[in-house]
Amino acid sequence: MACLLEAPLRISVLSEVTATSRHYVDRLFDPDPQKVLQGVIDMKNAVIGNNKQKANLIVLGAVPRLLYLLQQSSSSLELRRECSVVLGSLAMGTENNIKSLVDCHIIPALLQGLLCPDLIFIEACLRCLRTVFISPVTPVQLLYTDPTVIPHLMSLLSRSQKTQEYITQIFSHCCKTPEHQTVLFNHGAIQNIAPLLISPVYKVRMQALKCFSVLAYENTQVSMTLVNVLVDGELLSQVFVRMMQRDQPIEMQLTAAKCLTYMCRAGAIRTDDTCIVLKTLPCLVRMCSKEHLLEERVEGAETLAYLMEPDVELQRIASTTDHLVAMLADYFKYPSSVSAITDIKRLDHDLKHAHELRQAAFKLYASLGSNDEDIRKKITETENMMDRIVSGLSESSIKVRLAAVRCLHSLSRSVQQLRTSFHDHAVWKPLMKLLQNAPDEVLVMASSTLCNLLLEFSPSKEPILESGVIELLCSLTQSDSPALRVNGIWALMNMAFQADQKVKGEIVRCLGTEQLFRLLSDPDTNVLMKTLGLLRNLLSTRPHIDQIMSSHGKQIMQAVTLILEAEHSIEVKEQTLCILANIADGNTAKELIMTNDDMLQKIKYYMGHSNVKLQLAATFCISNLIWNEEDGSQERQDKLREMGFVDILHKLTQAPDPNLSDRWGEDGDAAVPSMTTEERDPLLPA
Repeated sequence: MACLLEAPLRISVLSEVTATSRHYVDRLFDPDPQKVLQGVIDMKNAVIGNNKQKANLIVLGAVPRLLYLLQQSSSSLELRRECSVVLGSLAMGTENNIKSLVDCHIIPALLQGLLCPDLIFIEACLRCLRTVFISPVTPVQLLYTDPTVIPHLMSLLSRSQKTQEYITQIFSHCCKTPEHQTVLFNHGAIQNIAPLLISPVYKVRMQALKCFSVLAYENTQVSMTLVNVLVDGELLSQVFVRMMQRDQPIEMQLTAAKCLTYMCRAGAIRTDDTCIVLKTLPCLVRMCSKEHLLEERVEGAETLAYLMEPDVELQRIASTTDHLVAMLADYFKYPSSVSAITDIKRLDHDLKHAHELRQAAFKLYASLGSNDEDIRKKITETENMMDRIVSGLSESSIKVRLAAVRCLHSLSRSVQQLRTSFHDHAVWKPLMKLLQNAPDEVLVMASSTLCNLLLEFSPSKEPILESGVIELLCSLTQSDSPALRVNGIWALMNMAFQADQKVKGEIVRCLGTEQLFRLLSDPDTNVLMKTLGLLRNLLSTRPHIDQIMSSHGKQIMQAVTLILEAEHSIEVKEQTLCILANIADGNTAKELIMTNDDMLQKIKYYMGHSNVKLQLAATFCISNLIWNEEDGSQERQDKLREMGFVDILHKLTQAPDPNLSDRWGEDGDAAVPSMTTEERDPLLPA
């Protein structure tokens, strides 16, 4: 019987709630203005802390009516104030509530309300706007739709401490793009907000500080302006330094450190400036200690990683500050079974967000180890570090996987680590698995790491080859992403370096000549350079050269001709001439050059070029063609003599560059034997 009664009882309660909510909405339509005002006040009291009541009122159509009353000039000032307060309370509910309010065009209505001279009403509208805009579901672009809004908000900053707090908070949440930064900058954000940094009200100071952090992020124009700003006679950078002092709230210390970090990265402050080395960096390291809250440790680590990413000296300083490398190991143990957290809600929050700590630690390790070999060694010797990276590559969080592979990539730039830690932990296995199915951002970093693992001194190269990686890399060369195309062809180039014919043949077969020649006309110069590097490595050692040229000689020579004739950089043409020099070293392949007078004329042209690199590459071609100890050398020499090469060779013996003059004897004969060269890139940069 209880089961039969349960549903009607639930319907009865719901009907009662809906009826009560309906009563509040109905009162908004009363013809008596005083009753409408009282109805709004009662509604305000009813929705405070009651999300169910808020949702009911929204469903029953309260929002359009409240907005109508808010915008009517016939409404009393008190009614308009109360409507804005209720709307602000409704906005403090769920994300669905915010979506409903935005769909009802609450933002234009509130922005219009800011034109009213009444300060209390303005503050209520701003408070509601602040609540709406800080929600992640609100399109921030709505703030910039009307070009008159930003200058009006700037003019309201001086009205009261409340307007200062709300407007700066709106700006800091709605400044998401370089375009937003420019709009705020052009409307005087810096000069209007800077004085607020010394406001007697903490909330105002804090929101102003947050504004500067989002304005300065990756923005040279803003950062260069900030560095010269004076606040009450004191440089802004020194104001930020004061805000980083230990006696200030952690939130303020962190945000001030972010401001100085962004100004430094934008080039406005030198990396060796004392405010960076002695203040900002130590502050951020301090934030990484386990005495701080999870979100503070995450923000501290990520900001520190960003600060020192391009600067090896900052990396060295950080690595020896407060045992940072060992301190970060604690990020992987949090919260521990004996955690000091007694607040159950805090413990539950941290359990759900512990992956953010691991992500931040991987990012910071990646930044620390991006240049210095000793730091990399220290990182890999940290307890279970390689195991943690391997585990991170298969975590459910895509952000953790990306951070872990960034860390692995940074460490992979070490020859020693490739030969030891990477081999001992077989990191290539999870890396290959990661490459099978991942977003482009992860694929780019994982394939960059793979390029390093395929260098000839890496013990991982052989097992990776046996795992069928060639097909995967060839598929990357067909990606729409230039970065993935570069990495795919780069890895193939490293794989082909000093490879046997079987591997080279598999690369050619899997890549296909059509795709190879498509890559040779790729609009991205990096792709073109790596493709030329691959071709150069494939065309090394005479048997390999002759075999490939016998099958694909016509297309290769055509591609070489097109590149040499087109508008390309010196580096591209040098690489192309090196390929031609390798072809010239083949036993039978060299005839493809000797029977092509147009190609010989091109070589002759580049031997007389003003650029020494191109001259040297072109002379390699001739040296390989006329080397005395090879069959047919006399006939080739005779032909080249007839074409006027001897005169150029004699000139080269007088060249100021010894690399050119020492290659040739007085009679114009090559002074060094014929040879092929291969392209072996250094380890990929972080």
